[in-house]
Amino acid sequence: MISILQSSALASGVDEAEVSAALDTAATGGISPVLALMENAGVDERVLSRHLAEGLGWQWLETPQPEPEDTAELKRLIPARFAVRHQVFPVGLERDRDTLAPSRLLLACHDPCDLMARQAVARQSALPVRWCLTPRGELLNAVQQLYGVGAETFDALIAAGGGGMDDMHLRDEANIIDGEDEEASVVKFVNQIIREALAQKATDIHVEPQPDSLRIRYRIDGFLHEVPVPENIKQLQASVIARIKVMSKLDIAEKRLPQDGRIHLKSDGQSIDVRVACIPSVEGESMSLRLLGQERFTLDRLGLNVAHRKTIETLLEKPNGIVLVTGPTGSGKSTTLYTFLSQLNSVHRRIVTIEDPVENKLPGVVQIAVKPEIGLSFASGLRSILRGDPNVVMVGEIRDLETAEIAVRASLTGHLVFSTLHTNDAVAGITRLIEMGVKPFLVSSSVRAFLAQRLVRVLCSSCKQPVKYKREDLIKIGFPEVKDRQVWRATPGGCQQCRSTGYAGRVALYEIALMTPAMQSLVSQKVSEADLQTQARKDGFVPMREYGLQKVFEGITTLEEVARVTSEELA
Repeated sequence: MISILQSSALASGVDEAEVSAALDTAATGGISPVLALMENAGVDERVLSRHLAEGLGWQWLETPQPEPEDTAELKRLIPARFAVRHQVFPVGLERDRDTLAPSRLLLACHDPCDLMARQAVARQSALPVRWCLTPRGELLNAVQQLYGVGAETFDALIAAGGGGMDDMHLRDEANIIDGEDEEASVVKFVNQIIREALAQKATDIHVEPQPDSLRIRYRIDGFLHEVPVPENIKQLQASVIARIKVMSKLDIAEKRLPQDGRIHLKSDGQSIDVRVACIPSVEGESMSLRLLGQERFTLDRLGLNVAHRKTIETLLEKPNGIVLVTGPTGSGKSTTLYTFLSQLNSVHRRIVTIEDPVENKLPGVVQIAVKPEIGLSFASGLRSILRGDPNVVMVGEIRDLETAEIAVRASLTGHLVFSTLHTNDAVAGITRLIEMGVKPFLVSSSVRAFLAQRLVRVLCSSCKQPVKYKREDLIKIGFPEVKDRQVWRATPGGCQQCRSTGYAGRVALYEIALMTPAMQSLVSQKVSEADLQTQARKDGFVPMREYGLQKVFEGITTLEEVARVTSEELA
């Protein structure tokens, strides 16, 4: 085996001395030689796995997938708990030609040197086994797809007759989700769901009762993805929902009314804040968990181009005025505002915010949550804030004339104010304020800039592909100006790094309309929005669609993504 490993590693293009050193480390340290070669010698896992399979005479599978008609039998032969513990995956069954009865089990592993796993399989399987090799990441992904998230815990719970309210012990101590609890419990099962969501960089978890199942979905890069779950998860529906309620300190007996709560988690030493919304439905209570506290608010993270970054830095240096960020729900407005506040946050500035709700906690910033039930609205809270000697004020959203007028007054009395509006583009923010009832001369004298933004998905750097479009296709999606420029597309089916989507992460597209002297004059004259757009162009305004096109040429996103979030009229 060692000679096969050595020759496989050398065939992967690794230096002989590094291979020998890694194998020596494995021998003295009691670790797997396969693991040592990958971690210490830097051998590519896929290449090593392929060469190992050839040396051993085993089949090599790039992406193991079981036959759909065999899945029930495969799960019976290799239960979820066994597959997860020993990191093996049942790929399929070989059948007798005459009787069609299963005669041999095809089983994938990623480490042929794991003798304990192979001995355990010999004891577990009722059929002879034919082994094959696959990369570890692909194996773990296949296990989750076949059995579902937390399936090993679920199986142990059902086998033990658990899943009821008594099984949870209603524990609500520190919610640390790192460690592997040996005891199978609903607590552990829910922790696994949350931990997997964090690993996949999800922003939301939706737990939704269905007539015959409990659907779990993660929102990743703005899109919902259904998570594989154990087949009989409906048996745990009441306990899973009750556990989430306990964690978020909600009333577990109240099942008729909506409830809101929060969970404070610890994962890898990092604090994660989870906002929980419980909504009663005809099939049971639906739970939505918004995962917060994973962001790092820096200007670099916004992905601004050089010109826009310089504009933003100039705006943040202003001693007073209003900067408004516009866009629909889920377009990243809060992240942009938190980034601005983080840039301004220092011991020499007093920053106060009023939000609905407080999504992320910023050290050194006084943050107030709106509470309409006790009369604490944006307007009343903003009045109180201005009596507290702030330098910078952030209002979560300008929803009405009263809040708008107080914000304007604050900016005119020496405060730098940040807030959001719901408009389709930057220039429309001007007309929106005027429609609210703010006098045009106050808009022109108080507002420094309007920023509009949308989020697009970022191409996976591991699998993106260059693409040539036909002119008629470019005209159809509104980009005839692309012509012969190099653009990229998401690879159909993606790769392991991007969860087979072709995309990994998101970036914002911006447009910034500055309140220049020429714009101030036009606003005071109550001209049309079209005239304001024309003047903004003369002042250097770059529409979001053009900004997005630059991101396409840089290989960051695709034409389809830019077309999805922008309207052709913006060009």
